[in-house]
Amino acid sequence: MPTYAIGDIQGCFDSFRRLLDLIRFDPARDRLWLVGDLVNRGAHSLETLRFVKGLGEAAITVLGNHDLHLVMLAEGCSKKRQDDTLDAVLCAPDREELLDWLRHRPMMHVEDGHVLVHAGLLPQWTVAKARKLAGEVEAALRVENYREFLANMWGSEPPYWRDRLFGWPRLRVIVNAMTRMRFCSADGVMEFKSKGEATDAPAGYLPWFAVPGRRSTDHVLVTGHWSALGLKIEPNLLALDSGCLWGRHLTALRLPDRKVYQVDCSGEDVS
Repeated sequence: MPTYAIGDIQGCFDSFRRLLDLIRFDPARDRLWLVGDLVNRGAHSLETLRFVKGLGEAAITVLGNHDLHLVMLAEGCSKKRQDDTLDAVLCAPDREELLDWLRHRPMMHVEDGHVLVHAGLLPQWTVAKARKLAGEVEAALRVENYREFLANMWGSEPPYWRDRLFGWPRLRVIVNAMTRMRFCSADGVMEFKSKGEATDAPAGYLPWFAVPGRRSTDHVLVTGHWSALGLKIEPNLLALDSGCLWGRHLTALRLPDRKVYQVDCSGEDVS
């Protein structure tokens, strides 16, 4: 039963289907790990959500920042952005079913020495600790009054983790690390403005995965989110956002042997 990890789809449904054809995906035999950001910016978020939801247990997807933005937008907790392409989802007859399904996706998934998470993990977190912290956010998204959390989730403060954090700031840091982080300092202070290549780190910051002593290096982290980083394969990192949205490639990586499959996204309709 091969498992294929796939980078950020972001509504680029045609490219996604071509990639599944390339790997000869069979939901009765294979599994997909999707790094999050199923939706937004691409033209076919609705089709993507419906298809992935329909795969049932054949697909595991974690939440990305664009997925959370959609849930927040639907609840009036976020403002529509000029480049959002989410109207079809918000107007769909099955909108509530799709949003409920999305809201119940995990923040991270751990299995067989691999960790699936959209952006990354703070350097001071072990995988076991991160899994517990992810559970706190998942619980807040699934309770009856989840809208209260959504109304307090977005923002960049505080930019660092402390065990003594509580309430909305605590949950906000967990969300930011797992869905937004690219650069942080050696002691885990996150920087959210920079979106360039790993070599473009602002002074005093490093790519989160390059921080010396990072405590999650005993697992292979499977991530997306960072299109400027591109495909990056290291012993304990599989970064899979190869910029399909920007006309580059959509990538699948077969986890057992790390074989890479890609489709060209230059013809993808993203408007």
